[in-house]
Amino acid sequence: MAEAAAAALVKVIFQKLADEAFKKYARSQNIHSELKQLGITLTQIQALLNDASHKEITDESVRLWLNSLQHLAYDIDDVLDEVATEAMHRELTPESEASTSMVRKLIPTCCTKFSLSHRLSPKLDGITTKLQHLEKQNPGLIVKGEKPKINTNRRNETSLLESDVVGREGEKKRLLNQLLVGESSKENFSILPIVGLGGVGKTTLARILYNDTQVKDHFELMAWQLKDKRFLVVLDDVWNENYDDWENLVRPFHSGATGSRVIMTTRKQQLLKKIGFNHLDLLESLSHDDALSLLARHALDVDNFDSHETLKPLGEGIVEKCGCLPLAVKAIGRLLRTKTDGEEWDDVLNSEIWDLESADEIVPALRLSYHDLSADLKRLFAYCSLFPKDFLFEKEELVILWVAEGYLNESVANKSPECLGHECFEKLLSRSFFQRAPSGEPYFVMHDLMNDLATFVAGEYFLRFDNQMEMMEEALAKYRHMSFIREEYVAFQKFGAFEKARSLRTLLAVYVGVDQRWQDFYLSSKILVDLLPQLPLLRVLSLRRFNISEVHNEEDLPLKEPLELLQEVLITDEELVECASDDKLPSDENKRNFPPIW
Repeated sequence: MAEAAAAALVKVIFQKLADEAFKKYARSQNIHSELKQLGITLTQIQALLNDASHKEITDESVRLWLNSLQHLAYDIDDVLDEVATEAMHRELTPESEASTSMVRKLIPTCCTKFSLSHRLSPKLDGITTKLQHLEKQNPGLIVKGEKPKINTNRRNETSLLESDVVGREGEKKRLLNQLLVGESSKENFSILPIVGLGGVGKTTLARILYNDTQVKDHFELMAWQLKDKRFLVVLDDVWNENYDDWENLVRPFHSGATGSRVIMTTRKQQLLKKIGFNHLDLLESLSHDDALSLLARHALDVDNFDSHETLKPLGEGIVEKCGCLPLAVKAIGRLLRTKTDGEEWDDVLNSEIWDLESADEIVPALRLSYHDLSADLKRLFAYCSLFPKDFLFEKEELVILWVAEGYLNESVANKSPECLGHECFEKLLSRSFFQRAPSGEPYFVMHDLMNDLATFVAGEYFLRFDNQMEMMEEALAKYRHMSFIREEYVAFQKFGAFEKARSLRTLLAVYVGVDQRWQDFYLSSKILVDLLPQLPLLRVLSLRRFNISEVHNEEDLPLKEPLELLQEVLITDEELVECASDDKLPSDENKRNFPPIW
């Protein structure tokens, strides 16, 4: 898992080192020899990464070696960016000496007292020494040839449409009866629980019930205006087991008409017991036959294995190892769409990933599906670990972030980074790493188990910063990408220790739930004025939907005046900050040279 991130970073480094303009400037600053030696050592290490991708799964020493390489790769990339930024600064200085742009303030300024060579040569020598030491610490890796190219005759995995649900006829019939007839209740409404393990299909079953024609005809209202109406409400993936919170939630339900229903999906049983459900029917995994049929649909576009007799024994073994869990079967099925013969299916069935200890609670089938992704897709998926569970995101928004991070800059004929990003998104969607949100377009979501997988593979470089998180300042220094939950008021105190996170490249504000345009969010100006300048490597800053305002003494209500210092920051949502007139913004040429900030 660490190999994918390290390989992607190394590829970016070689692209930067090969740039002719970069090499010309490096020669003018007398650091070309140090960069050349660094590239030679890195080439020798790069040759080992193919073997590392296979061994890191079971060999802890390989995983730790790759982590060290990834940290060094980040450091190298930071130095190369410092060189590129110095070159840009030299080029733009005549035209921009009078500029007071906040964007310029966020770009790390270069020291003018010493030459670039004087400042960077010791740093480059130190990194090269560490690389050479890392090469000597090789944990038994050997150089192998390239992986065989993917057969171009294989089916396009992005063409897969959402298959019909397999099985669940009995559960659907029983739950429909409870919805449409049910038992008499003292209350105007009754709870219909769907309880089971993660990935077993609770949300899918709830969606089937909600969209059933009989259900739509039976209930007068399927929304939140409940008074004197027979309603149906779905509460999906309930985790909170606090009874008082439950009472507050259901208080509006009492005003509905008799016969109303609430479908609740959850893995937690304690709350249900508190409200009187002492005997629960747990939603089980699929039957063996239904799981096999689901695998056939997603892997072969057929309902069964009748026309693929040689693959059937392998498919039976695979669904057994998946525990007949629908999410796992679907993910493996979509992996197998790119496999065309029995040997490849046998490799999946006998993968050592199935036998890994499950202390991290990552479903082996999902880990196996991730392992089959290309290095680029692995990195794009790991980036989504910044999103909290149940986070609703739009395709365009995520692609913009990927582009801003520089993940999609590889040259592809006749394809823009945005176009490439859309293709990558569709591939991850087709492989069940993303799924469409129950609320429908334009939102997508990651299943909780996929979110756990993203967090697991992201390792020690990505962090979802929590209000209650107590973190040592030295621990913050190792993280490169962070997100935090957007709240109504965000004060500087929350980020007090962030000035130590000097390696931070990304800072995202995220929000759980459906974004309401009418809701206001406020951010302390001290975060912008005092904190951001302390993060010299920051590349992507997303403060989407914040009204940037002054906050008095951190605890008082904010003023409604927009912060003047941010009037020249380029933000994608024009409603956030009133920008200065166009003639005060950086020119198109200058914009391209600034780190992406939105």
